[in-house]
Amino acid sequence: MQKLLLFVDKLSTWVGQAFAWLILLLTLQVSWEVFARYVLSDPHAWAFDAMVMLYGTVFMMAGAYTLAKNGHVRGDVLYGYFPVRVQAGLDLALYILFFIPGVVALVWAGYTYASESWAINEHSNITADGPPIYPFKTVIPVAGVFLLLQGGVEIVRCIQCLREGAWPSREADVEEVDVEKLKEMVHVRDEDIATLDAELGTRGAGGTPAGRP
Repeated sequence: MQKLLLFVDKLSTWVGQAFAWLILLLTLQVSWEVFARYVLSDPHAWAFDAMVMLYGTVFMMAGAYTLAKNGHVRGDVLYGYFPVRVQAGLDLALYILFFIPGVVALVWAGYTYASESWAINEHSNITADGPPIYPFKTVIPVAGVFLLLQGGVEIVRCIQCLREGAWPSREADVEEVDVEKLKEMVHVRDEDIATLDAELGTRGAGGTPAGRP
């Protein structure tokens, strides 16, 4: 079971990281449009729609990835003080009552929007040659399916936590810098940092460090 859960984690991670490359494409597209508008005096009316669709695609396809890394916004002010079984029970209730119905509705509505868009070969009407919209609308149900799959994994994790009293492991992600480990690697002591802070403070006050001309 744990291998299956971690496999879904890895799948969500791979999808999220793959679509994250669209950020680079979006950056290049925005930069080029700014250059074309203000330097070449040749703006493109379809550029804004393209920007919105690129950003929307990244946002939607990162949903399952963020859920896999437990990165969605939560009211940790109270939640973090609850015992793990209470956390798991609360999460399980919210997944069943709100998450699953909401994502199922997203997939159903997204499929309807996408199928209608493909049927009429929908394009942006901001210009005569506006960009196609049907690929972007297809992202909605696809992202919903991945989100639903990852949500199922999170529900299983909640049940395991209720049984065992501890959260099961999940796929590792990029970690923030561990300051203590970094100081060990570069052989820096807290005393050295305090001395440097004092010296910089003295200089900032207009004086000179002790023992120096």
